Amino acid sequence: MKAILFDPFSGASGDMTTACLIDLGADADKVREAMESAADVEVEISRTTKKGIAATAVNVSVKKEGSLKLSEITSRISRLSLPGDVISDSISVFNILGRAESKVHGVQLEKLHFHELGQEDAIADIVGACTAFHDLGLKNHRVYCTPISVGAGFTGFSHGKFPVPAPAALEILKEYSLPWKYGPVEGELLTPTGAALLAHFVNGKGECPTMRTERIGYGAGSMESAVPNVLRVIEGEIDEALISDSIEMLETNVDDVTGQVLGNLIDELLAAGARDVSIIPAIMKKGRSGNIIQVIAKPEDSQALARKMIEETGSLGIRIIPVKHRLIAQREMGAVDIMIDGRVFTIAVKIARDLRGVVLNISAEFEDCKKVAREAGVPVKDVIRMAEEVARKRFA
Repeated sequence: MKAILFDPFSGASGDMTTACLIDLGADADKVREAMESAADVEVEISRTTKKGIAATAVNVSVKKEGSLKLSEITSRISRLSLPGDVISDSISVFNILGRAESKVHGVQLEKLHFHELGQEDAIADIVGACTAFHDLGLKNHRVYCTPISVGAGFTGFSHGKFPVPAPAALEILKEYSLPWKYGPVEGELLTPTGAALLAHFVNGKGECPTMRTERIGYGAGSMESAVPNVLRVIEGEIDEALISDSIEMLETNVDDVTGQVLGNLIDELLAAGARDVSIIPAIMKKGRSGNIIQVIAKPEDSQALARKMIEETGSLGIRIIPVKHRLIAQREMGAVDIMIDGRVFTIAVKIARDLRGVVLNISAEFEDCKKVAREAGVPVKDVIRMAEEVARKRFA
């Protein structure tokens, strides 16, 4: 399967995103024309180097500064003579940016009207990046992103200084679960526009699976720093048809916890975000019987889950075992109707697919099947079989 990996080791901005996609092979003239048709700007696309790395640079010169409402921006974009996918994607990116700014400033989205959002260069950058993305034919690619370096220190606005990342950028990182980290240099490396573009394009959460590289692009930023101020993008073929998901394993040994407490612990941990919980009988020191508690967790949930394990069991320590990643199937929920003795019953089913859309497994929800079996007076195993047979015909 084809995939794209954005690697913002030195941050991301609107012009860097557009530039790296041009460097990857998008038609520079087509992108320039789209940008200049969307905004009152002049666009220069050139080659440059950043700390010895050859890259494409996109320089946007604004002819006339202005301030627009979000509704005015989307109306302008919708009237452009551009492909429908470019228009819809550009509007979606602006909505991501607008919702973040609205929440940060406490202003209703329809009343949002200030200089930062309405800059002509932001309009040009977003339309340019969306044009380049579709010109490369990346619509059906799986798109991944490494942790975003946001810089450090403070960034300035007309209404004061704020710590990096900027409030709107941080809101987007939170809303779209994009991984990020401070550094590697002082200054603002991630702009709200760059964050909004990555939030829109990225559809693969977690680490990128093993990839065979086919093309590489570098988009230059405007900063001069100790590291190359470029956004790298990589196109290739991923080997796995399963999703790579980052996890950690939490583990502790207990020898004085009752079965009732352990049963309640499983419910508590799953409710708190654990992906799975296992309790394994074991022989402890001095021949005492006990249990090993193992919890699969997302890294960001480990601290809270470890605390819950300590609170519920009295354990004095939790081992956190790093796991490179696990491979999982895409999971979706559906529903099917089955007929028993002239009555129709609806049962939820879980469908597992690989990244190519091939169905790997279908399972009926047991609680639904148990309820139907009780009402219809038939064995639950027969209800499960009927529901899964119908689901395979419908979803395969």
